[in-house]
Amino acid sequence: MGINNNISDGYLYFLTMTVVDWVDVFTRPSYKQEIVNSLKFCQQNKGLELYAWCLMTNHLHLIASAAEGHNLSDILRDFKKHTNKSITKIIKEEPESRREWLLDRLEFSGRRNPKIKNYKFWQDGNDPKEIHSNEFLDQKLDYLHMNPVKAEIVSEPEHYWYSSARDYAGEKGLLDVLFAD
Repeated sequence: MGINNNISDGYLYFLTMTVVDWVDVFTRPSYKQEIVNSLKFCQQNKGLELYAWCLMTNHLHLIASAAEGHNLSDILRDFKKHTNKSITKIIKEEPESRREWLLDRLEFSGRRNPKIKNYKFWQDGNDPKEIHSNEFLDQKLDYLHMNPVKAEIVSEPEHYWYSSARDYAGEKGLLDVLFAD
């Protein structure tokens, strides 16, 4: 799949998906909920195995793999394709003070790529990093869960709704997560 996506079957990856031009789209609940719903769909129907996640204002971090018989690259491609369309639709249909500006940014980004028909929401690639040790996994879990704290959105990682930090703190989060051993 796409640029710089060296993803092999059977491995756990730290992934980052970024909105084009680092636009702060995920500031409205409906956009964030669409990401949650889409991840949940991928878990239930496409074989996404989610170990950790964190949705920030302009990017999404995942620690994930694919269930046996499924391909992580395909899951991510489908997720990005679906959310590209669904979030653009939400921007068009719901009250949004930045509607024209957002659509202009997404349309401009898509204009440079002949494969894009109208709007491009996500940057190319997922910046996959294979989880090769428990130490690397712990480092990425800490980085991912501390993102909202460092951005001064919350004071404690488990206070942020759009993250698996709640699950790792013993609370129930918005998505089911597997815990890496």
